[in-house]
Amino acid sequence: MAATMGHPSAPPGRLAEWRRRLYRVIWESDTHAGRLFDKIVVVAIVLSVGVVLLDSVQSIRARHGPVLNVIEWGFTALFTIEYIARLATVDRPLRYARSFFGIVDLLAVLPTYLALFTPELHALIDVRILRLLRVFRIFRLTEYVAEYQVMGAALWASRRKILVFLAAVAMIDLIMGTIMYVVEGPSNGFTDIPTSVYWAVTTMTTVGFGDITPQTDVGRFIASLMMLVGWGTLAVPTGIVTAEMTVRRQARTPLALRSCPACGTGSYGPEARYCQQCGHALPPLP
Repeated sequence: MAATMGHPSAPPGRLAEWRRRLYRVIWESDTHAGRLFDKIVVVAIVLSVGVVLLDSVQSIRARHGPVLNVIEWGFTALFTIEYIARLATVDRPLRYARSFFGIVDLLAVLPTYLALFTPELHALIDVRILRLLRVFRIFRLTEYVAEYQVMGAALWASRRKILVFLAAVAMIDLIMGTIMYVVEGPSNGFTDIPTSVYWAVTTMTTVGFGDITPQTDVGRFIASLMMLVGWGTLAVPTGIVTAEMTVRRQARTPLALRSCPACGTGSYGPEARYCQQCGHALPPLP
């Protein structure tokens, strides 16, 4: 599992004993101390994100702003120490720093320090929720990682079909938006073609914010067609990816073939119950 999530190699023998012990705690979830460490980190991540969410509420910030600020700096100090410890316990710190989790770990602490100069960046602290991806390693959920890989492979294999579909949808939105600009005009809120295309996109995706609505009968008829088309288009990407996942799952699962015990006719799949030649019941699957 560690190899799947890409954690660095163990420190060489020349490292001091304390570094090897710290390495086992930080990187190896098979030990009791390692699992406890990872669980503490996950809980700290969840709590720190919760603090940021609470701090974004104006009423809560007005009453408990200083306390939340102290708590956030405490979490930042904890994650900073953890990040430095991870760098100190691996043989190639730069390789870890450039890895996916290394970048995420850095982004978990960087916004707090940058917020000292640009307060607006404080909201970026929520990026540390990405570190919860370590939960796959902590609880050894290898089957979930395998399913994630299947889904990722299906998405990648379907990329061309999805791109063609998105291109077709974009052309439809452009055409229908232009038509609505001609039909409705600026007097009904369709001030220009980009605004009309924006309306077409929100209508096609069945979002419908309602900030722009057709006023003429022809415009409403076109809008109705767009809504009906939108229902169908939403199902297309799902069908493409689902079909690809089904193909890959069937390729991974060997087909169980059986033979009739009475006449010897073979090559019956799992869906067959009786022999097509003699009608004898087929044996159950092993």
